[in-house]
Parts: sequence; C-alpha cells; structure tokens
Amino acid sequence: MEDRASIRPGLPWSNPTVSYWQDPPAPISNHRTSPELPNETDVVIVGSGITGSTIANEILSQEPPPSVIMLEARTACSGATGRNGGHTKHASYRSFLDNMHVHGKEEAARIARFEYRCMKAVHSFARDNNIKCDSWEGDTVDVIYDEGQWKRAKTAVGEMKRVLGKDDPAAEYTFWGADEAANKFLAKGSLGALSYEAGSLSAYKFVIGVLNLALSKGLNLQTATPAVKIAKNDTIGSWTVETPRGSIKTKKLILATNGYSAHLCPVLQGIIVPLRGHMTAQRQGSAMPAGGLSTTYSFIYNDGYEYMIQRPQGSKFEGDIMIGGGSTMLPDAGLCEFGTTDDTITDPVVIDYLKDCTARYFGQYWGGDHPDGRIRKAWTGIMGYSADGFPLVGELPDEKNLYIAASFQGLGMVLSFLTAKALVSMINGWDDENVDIFPKAFQISRERLAHKFRGRLHTKAPMDLEVKSQS
Repeated sequence: MEDRASIRPGLPWSNPTVSYWQDPPAPISNHRTSPELPNETDVVIVGSGITGSTIANEILSQEPPPSVIMLEARTACSGATGRNGGHTKHASYRSFLDNMHVHGKEEAARIARFEYRCMKAVHSFARDNNIKCDSWEGDTVDVIYDEGQWKRAKTAVGEMKRVLGKDDPAAEYTFWGADEAANKFLAKGSLGALSYEAGSLSAYKFVIGVLNLALSKGLNLQTATPAVKIAKNDTIGSWTVETPRGSIKTKKLILATNGYSAHLCPVLQGIIVPLRGHMTAQRQGSAMPAGGLSTTYSFIYNDGYEYMIQRPQGSKFEGDIMIGGGSTMLPDAGLCEFGTTDDTITDPVVIDYLKDCTARYFGQYWGGDHPDGRIRKAWTGIMGYSADGFPLVGELPDEKNLYIAASFQGLGMVLSFLTAKALVSMINGWDDENVDIFPKAFQISRERLAHKFRGRLHTKAPMDLEVKSQS
C-alpha cells in the first residue's frame, strides 16, 4: 500500500469516460464567465463538484458578496460527483464501532447524526431551490451474505441505539431475517438484511443546479482551466494560482480537489490517496417488478460490497439499474486501484463482474436481458481516501488562507454538502450551529497529517466482535 500511496495524482486526465449522468452534458459544462482570467480576486475555489459548488454558493450568499473564481480542470462537475452511483445513503452503522473506539461515543454520535443531516439537507436544498435532479427519498436495504458482517451490523446498531437513543432518526434500522429478505427484497441466499432511510438523485444535475445558483450571484466559473501550481505570496497569506491561461492572485484559496489534492499540496501526498471506482448503468431484467423496486440496495460480503439504485419513475431511462463496486475482484483485492487517477478506461474484469452480479443477486426475479443488452453505459471515477478514514477540512496548518475540504471516502453525498457549509463557517469564524454539529474528527490538524495510509477503512468485519460499552 505504501507504494500505491506514493504515486503522485497529477491533474485530471483529458477525455475521461462519459458517465451516464453527463450524457447529454449540461449547457454550462464548458462555461467560462469571462474570456480572460482576472488578475486578482477575493477567493479562488479549485474544483466544481458538490463541495466546490456548495462553497461558492454559500460564500456568494453573503452581503456584500466577495469576488469568487472557480477553476475546473475539465468540464463542470466532471469529477467524482458527476460519476457516482446516485445514492444518498448514510450507512453510519458500518463505521460506528470504529469511530466509538477511536474517538469516543460523543464524537461517534456526532458523525452519525452529521451524515444523516447531510443526506436530508441535500434533498431539502434541491426541493427548496427547484433543482430538477430526479430526487427520490425512501428506504434502502443492506443485504448481508457474510456472518462476520451480520454480527457486526447487529452489534453496531445496538450500540447506536444505546448511544444516540432509540428514537433518534440517525439510529433507526430494521433487521430482516433471511426469508424476509428473500420475500420482501427479492434477494435470496443472504443471512438477512437491514433497512433504513436513504435516497437517490442525479448528483450531476444537483451540482449543475447549485452552480447555476452561484453563477446568478456572481460566480466566475472557468472550465478547462486547471490549477497547475499554487504559491504563497507573502506573510499576510495571499496566494497565487498558476494556470495554463495565466495566474491569479487571491486573498483566500480553497481546494475542493478530493483525490487530486496532493497535486497542488504535496504535504497531502500519502494522506489523501486517489481510488478509482467503477459504475455501470444496466437495463433491468424482464422479470423485475413493473412498478420498480421499493428500495435502494447494498449487497455486503466479507471484504466488500456493491451499491445499487434504480432510476425512479418519470426519469430518463426509468427502471435502469445503477450498480457500482466490484474492485475487490481484482488481484490483491483491488490494490491496483489505489493511486490510480486514469478515468479514461474501465477494467473489463470489474465490468464483467458488475454485469453478472445483478442477475446473480436477484436470481429468478431478474428474468431475461433487454434486447439491447444489459449494459447501457460503464465508466470510472476517482474518489479520495484519507489515512484515518475521515475528510480533511479547514485551514492547512501553517498555511494561512489556504483551505481544504476533501477526501470523502466515497461518501460525498452524505458528507460534502454540509461539510462545504461548515468550511465557509470556519473561514468566517464559525457560527453556533456549525461548531456544534460538525465532527471534530474531520478538522485538519498536524496530528492527522502524520498518519500513515492503510487503505479503505470500515469495510471488513472481524469475527471477534467483543465490544466494550463506553459509559
């Protein structure tokens, strides 16, 4: 893992695979607010995904609004947000025991509640601002095939109810036995399942909506303008951002660069590590329910999982199955995907696995394939993972006015939106709401920058599940 973590991420690759969500591209995908780059500005944001767009909209909602330039290496929302699985899912029980062991029960509870609130806030914001992004809210189900994972889930949910309180919505889970899972969720051969609140949407459409709001408030968006280098100007903390089209001097510099962050900030090399993920959009089988599945899904086994939504009624290609994962099928459980930023290709081993797993999971309920074939589209995207399994958020130590919000562990849709708002609150000196709800474990520190990268955390379940309750 050390060798993979030491690979420099570089800039995003040109001509990436086109995700299902980005076809067709949004009208602002190649937007440049001004033909030339301004020489100076109050704020530069690097990155136009859910984090960068939310930061921009939040900053520009201030009175009076500062001048803000957003730099995007490729097209608008061309990174991980525009390439994900469309899931808004707070599977907090998966990490709760680890979080409680390392950070204590209060912080573990704060993280779980933050994930739940963020999930709800994304859908609420879309609704309140009339962003048409196929937003759907309902339940999800985790179908579990491994004894260790099943025991861990039972233990974790029990601890969550004890610590958060049984009536806390962030701790509301329902367990189902094997027969119930087969009958209710059409998933045979499991040990059982648990269901809880979740949702789905087109994250690409959501971010394009947020960017349009920010543009209406004065954002200067510059696509196809990669930030190639940053430099501190003086002791008061202004920065210069170099691009192929010229340089910009800024009072504050914000990196919303996720897996690519170490390219501009070498101190993050081996602290934030890219991980390539695979996604497919599949035409549903002929025997699947005509009215659509009632939940979204994850299928959890010993050392990994797949995640799946179905496109809601009334959306483009309604009924399509969006399923991703499968990297653990590669040699060394997908070690080669760490440190990889090439999203111009897909791996046939992973795509073949994802193609086969839908019919395998649903068995007789899948039926025959669509005449046009099972796979409608396959693509890759680059996520960011940190050494301790949490986002890194805040002003970098000893780097005045250089801020970051990155490394969302593949959970951007239940972390990034409120994290972006919290970062703006930090920049402005905090407000009472954010200082209370934002996890301290997410805030960047010298101590966290000293951690050694160990790979993706919270996925494997040890068989020894003795948990000592913390009073």
